[in-house]
Amino acid sequence: MSKKEPTVADSLLAGKSVVVTGAAQGIGAATAQRIAEYGGSVVVADIDVDGGNETVARITDGGGDAFFVRADVTAATDLQALVQAAVDRFGRLDGAVNNAGIEEQGVALHESSEQAWDTLHAVNLKGVWLSMKYEIQQMLTQGSGAIVNTASVAGLVGLPLGIASYSAAKGGVVALTRTAAIEYATQGIRVNAVCPGVVRTAMLDHAINAGMFTESEAAALHPTGILLTPQDVAESIVWLLSDASAGSTGQAIALDHGMSAG
Repeated sequence: MSKKEPTVADSLLAGKSVVVTGAAQGIGAATAQRIAEYGGSVVVADIDVDGGNETVARITDGGGDAFFVRADVTAATDLQALVQAAVDRFGRLDGAVNNAGIEEQGVALHESSEQAWDTLHAVNLKGVWLSMKYEIQQMLTQGSGAIVNTASVAGLVGLPLGIASYSAAKGGVVALTRTAAIEYATQGIRVNAVCPGVVRTAMLDHAINAGMFTESEAAALHPTGILLTPQDVAESIVWLLSDASAGSTGQAIALDHGMSAG
């Protein structure tokens, strides 16, 4: 039996408004599209204007509700404006996916630069914290909300891939997620994280082109030998945003074909 496509009538996210950062490509774009397919309204956020508008076009062409806001997750004023744009358009902010991030290209810890560390952490860790800061302020006024942060299996286990800075930032996202979940547990706000393994995205292409590994070697990092797709991750994010996951908060869910099980 083929998989039944969701409709607004039986949607997990019908009537919910969600902000997705880093939504111009990869996991963010797939997640924004899937949210819309499940009936949600989406604010597509990214610094890539063309890519963000392309994501919006795919959503609206399919009958979904979305608009684009250019937002740099390292800039507080951008994130304040992003949340306000969601509220102005949809009246509230029901969910947020803090997905914006950059990669590290296989540099040994002792060879990495302070500037590279600062830049990566500004986006991958501070950007998540700063996004949550303004999202939570709005959700507190409503008494409800669901946040999903994109971490990584690299934040759960050590990997000898020359990604110490990236791993440290993603580990920080996991810790931030767990702490925020406890802090706001009695105020109607749930905070979870997804921790993908190796996903077939432009970031993976960059890593392969940089000589970190071949595609087959990347797939072999998973016990199944199967790479994830952005859509695989998007499905889990949708569930965590929905009321179907009402009992889940403070979780760092590994989506890694068993990579972190060993």
